[in-house]
Parts: sequence; structure tokens; C-alpha cells
Amino acid sequence: MRNLEIINPCTSEIITHLEPDSQERIESAIAKARNSFDNGRWPLMPLSERRDILLKISKGILENAAELAKLESMNSGKPIKETTFMDIPSSAKAFEHAAQAMEEYLKPEGLEVENAKSLLVRQPQGVVLLIIPWNYPLLIASWKLASALAAGNTVILKPSSLTPLTALELIKIMDDAGLPEGTVNLVVGSGPLLGEKLCSDKRVDMISFTGSNEVGKEILKYTSSNVKKLLMELGGKSASIILKDADMELVVNASLCSVFLNQGQMCTQMSRILVDEEIYEIFIEAFLDKVKKLKLGNSLDHETQIGPLISESQQKKVQAFVEKAKKEGAQLLCGGNIPRGEEFKDGYFFEPTVFAQVDPGNTIFQQEVFGPVVCVNKFINTEEALKLANDSDFGLAACVWSADVSKAREIAAQVNAGTVWVNTYGMFYNELPYGGFKQSGFGKELGREGMLEYTKLKNIFIDETKGAKPIVNYWYGV
Repeated sequence: MRNLEIINPCTSEIITHLEPDSQERIESAIAKARNSFDNGRWPLMPLSERRDILLKISKGILENAAELAKLESMNSGKPIKETTFMDIPSSAKAFEHAAQAMEEYLKPEGLEVENAKSLLVRQPQGVVLLIIPWNYPLLIASWKLASALAAGNTVILKPSSLTPLTALELIKIMDDAGLPEGTVNLVVGSGPLLGEKLCSDKRVDMISFTGSNEVGKEILKYTSSNVKKLLMELGGKSASIILKDADMELVVNASLCSVFLNQGQMCTQMSRILVDEEIYEIFIEAFLDKVKKLKLGNSLDHETQIGPLISESQQKKVQAFVEKAKKEGAQLLCGGNIPRGEEFKDGYFFEPTVFAQVDPGNTIFQQEVFGPVVCVNKFINTEEALKLANDSDFGLAACVWSADVSKAREIAAQVNAGTVWVNTYGMFYNELPYGGFKQSGFGKELGREGMLEYTKLKNIFIDETKGAKPIVNYWYGV
């Protein structure tokens, strides 16, 4: 089997080679996870001990923060400013929060009904397969692992074959923290080769997947022969609605972040900006001025604001979307090309790209690009803004900008998306759930709801009929 070449997308240089796992190794990982759940320590471990190990994992991430940030940037192309100040500390926080909140989230709930009591008990799903995307390799792995482990599951961890390096380091951190052997089992290889075996196996009780709709649909096919719990966080085509009373400086700066963070390789990217016609020209002028000043460069340079795309194939995909948009009549305001220059010649860079007044039926308005590309349209009134925002197969996120918070809340309530930010963007908290509607998937990450996804609910029913036997005693009595 051919070794995986792990590439630095800034330079197209090979960072390292990894041997992909064989079918025998995959079988071993499933068997270990199954045995560890059925016979191992972790599912039965007291919550206090489980909490201590999760806190040690959090601490281990922070102790290795500089090395992890550098590795994540080299492997993914993400600017080191982002990995240093967002991805790595947020990964540690995910484990810390799960450790501190697990007893509250998982505690049994007692209910009284007529002549009986019910005890609702949360139990782990069992063996959970976590499939991690390449755009946030460590952070999304940490989100999923923290909740799955806190709930008492054993895990098979499948990182992207493009970005497995921080997952390998995380496994070492978890081992050092005292996680029992077999609790988390890492498998490395391409999705098409490993996916069917992992997803269809009846020993796997749950799959938590973040990635593209195309792969999500394949997973649904694989699981059709063996019923299991699924959590799907898929694509997005999120909209930003900017009302005429919005703070212009705020919305321009926030729009830069919502579109171009991580090179636009985000499910929550605000790839459709909708602006009230009264301030449209002002917004366009100010936005374009700042877009043109964004600094592209090597991801390890702290001055870099936009790094490369993850791969040459992703670069070609983005270029194809841009060319199709131009053919379909969209107005290109800036960008749209692979940048020239010595520092860009070997990497997978793409210019920040802005289209204006895109027909809602155009491909680039409807389909997820997953790159530094945005459509900016004007609207006449809030009814038109909502129509444009909801004109999508996706429903992951959105944001609304207005000085009138009451008005913004009214609009937010009518946007068909799982998360709607008002006067901000991209604020994720471990206490709050995150997940989409429609083709953006189902289930939640983070918060109480996110941890409970990794549990199954058992109803223990105790009959307490006083002075007589319950009716079931007489139903067939003879």
C-alpha cells in the first residue's frame, strides 16, 4: 500500500510520509474499541476519575501549545496567528469544559407519574467513530473527543488523510494523561479506502462526522445495513444580513473575518453578504479597500492573514467556481486568480475574491465553494433579505447586523439556520450547542446537547402502586 505524503500547502513540500493502516489494522482498531467498551475501565470509571484525565489532556495541550500551533499551520496552511490564539487554546478548553460539566450534563433525572417513578439515565452510546475534516484538524477532533469520552464511550478516531499530524500528537498527550489503553484508537488512511469498513461494521454504535455533503451521503449508504446513531455536520452557504443602521466599521471588519478566516475554508463562512441598498455602495467601497490590503503569505509568518488552500485540487476547485461565476454573469470586483510572485509559486494560494450582484440562481450563490470567495448582493427590504438568505439548501449559520437589536432578533428568528449571530460572527462557546438545519446536517456539537448526543437515554420505571397490585397483574389474571 502506497504511503501517504503529508504536504505543506505553502510550499508543496513533503513534511513526512505515513503508512496508511491496512484492513487488518482497521479490524484491530474496531476490535480494541469494542473490547475496551465491553470489558474495559473507561465506561465504568467514576466520573471524578474520568474528569481528572480529561483535565490532564487539556493541560497537556496547553503545555505543547507552541509545537501544536506550528504543526497545525504547516500541515493545514492555516496562519499561525489563528492556530496560536484560536485553535490550540480552544481545543484545550473543549476538554476542560467537558471535564467540569460532565456531572451536571449526565446526572440522572427523576420523574414522578401516577403510582410510579421514572429514573431517566444517560448511558454511553458504546463504540463511537469520529471522522475529522482537514479544515480544523485539532479543534474539531477535540470537540468530538471531549464529549464522547466524557460520556463514557470508547473511540475510533479517523483524521483526514491530508492533516493527521496534530491527531498523532494528541494521541500521545492522551496516553500521557492516563487514558486507558484501547479507549481511543487512531486509524490513518484515505476515506474511500477505510470508510465502508468503519461505517458499516455493526460493532460501531455511533458515527460523528464533519465534512462534505458528498461524503456524508456515502456514510448514510454505508450505515444502511446496520442501524446506528449518526451525527452529521455538513456543508454551509451562510448569509450575512446587514441593515442600513448597522455600524459600518464593525460590519466591514467583521465581514473580512467571516469570509476570509482560514482562507474561507469554513462550513460557517459567510459566503453571501446581503446589504441594504441604501448603504450598499458605501459598504462595497469600504469592504473592497480592506480586502485588497489583506496579506497573503506563508502560514508560519505572524504577519500573514491569508495562507494557502489545503491542496492543489482545492485550488483548482475554487478556480473552477470563479470561472463558472464569470460565465454565468456575476460581476467580479476583485481577486479571482492564483497570485503571482516567488513566495506563491509552489503553494496553493488563491486571491481573496469578491463578486457583486450575483443572480440567486447562479452556481456560486447556491453551492459551497470552500475558499476565499464571497457574493455581495443588495436588498430593498427585510422581506427580500430573508428570501435571499433562506434561498439555499443549507442552513448552518447566519448573522444579522443592526443597531436595533429587537429588529435583528426578529429577523434572526426567521432565518432558517442552526446558529444566527447578531452583531458578531463566529463566537463558539463550549456551553452552547452548534449544528445545522436542512442539508447542513443534523445533531449538535458542544453544550449539554452536544454531549448528550454521545449518550443513549434509558427509562428505569418503578411501579409504586399503594394498597393493591398494579393493573398488569390482573390483565390476564385467571
